[in-house]
Amino acid sequence: MQLQRFGVPLFSALLLLAAHRYAGWSGVGVAMAALVMWLLLHFTRMMQILKRAANRPIGFVDSAVMLNAKLRLGVTLMHVVAMTRALGELRSPKDSQPELFRWTDGTQSHVTCEFHNGKLKKWDLVRPGATDEAHVGSGPRQDS
Repeated sequence: MQLQRFGVPLFSALLLLAAHRYAGWSGVGVAMAALVMWLLLHFTRMMQILKRAANRPIGFVDSAVMLNAKLRLGVTLMHVVAMTRALGELRSPKDSQPELFRWTDGTQSHVTCEFHNGKLKKWDLVRPGATDEAHVGSGPRQDS
């Protein structure tokens, strides 16, 4: 989170300063055009992901087991929404940390994901009908 908060603006400022030093104001213009293009690409990707998610029920995924297999530590909520093509069902109080989202498939198996500051920290797969334990899969192990 710190990298996104401070790194991107710092890199942008350094790019503009370097462009001005090596090419003058025309270099600043080219650097600004590149930064605006990057911003537009990021915005377009985000809008496309949300457009696909708007056409699906909230909290639905085709296969919870496949989602469990694809999840990795540190991916963003936007990345998970892109994988599932659906917004997750919010399971925690609004605007609180950590955020819990759940995606359920047609067999009522579900994956509950915990996000801290927008990054995936852990997840659990629950499949109904498991014999002894309902939790059959989970995210990263917390071995010490």
